[in-house]
Amino acid sequence: MTTTSEQELYRYLEDRFGCAQACAECSRACAVRASLVDPGGGTPQESVRRKGVICAEVCDATSRVLSEGSQTDEETVRVQVEWCRQVCFEGAHAFDGHPGAERTAEACRICAQACTEFLDTLASSAH
Repeated sequence: MTTTSEQELYRYLEDRFGCAQACAECSRACAVRASLVDPGGGTPQESVRRKGVICAEVCDATSRVLSEGSQTDEETVRVQVEWCRQVCFEGAHAFDGHPGAERTAEACRICAQACTEFLDTLASSAH
């Protein structure tokens, strides 16, 4: 990452932390929601449960990658965060309309937005 100012560095660190925090929150919400869905509840229920488990795992991994600091190269971070963003959008869509899953869908949307903002910061810091 090539920074041109202290302000850009602070924004990068804030967005990275915000993304990691949103990923951790989303991971917890998805894990809880997935555990509440009856695994034998039929195809739509199983799909929601599966999306919750996947989202929790990807968010957890992303949070860990972002917490590693400078030990991970920028391209690896970018790929991981983009993957997380996509999985969170899919998770939010899966939880929409599922009774009692409104908070989980919102956590997924917040995480996807945090990932988008961090990706924007990465793009602007590369110039």
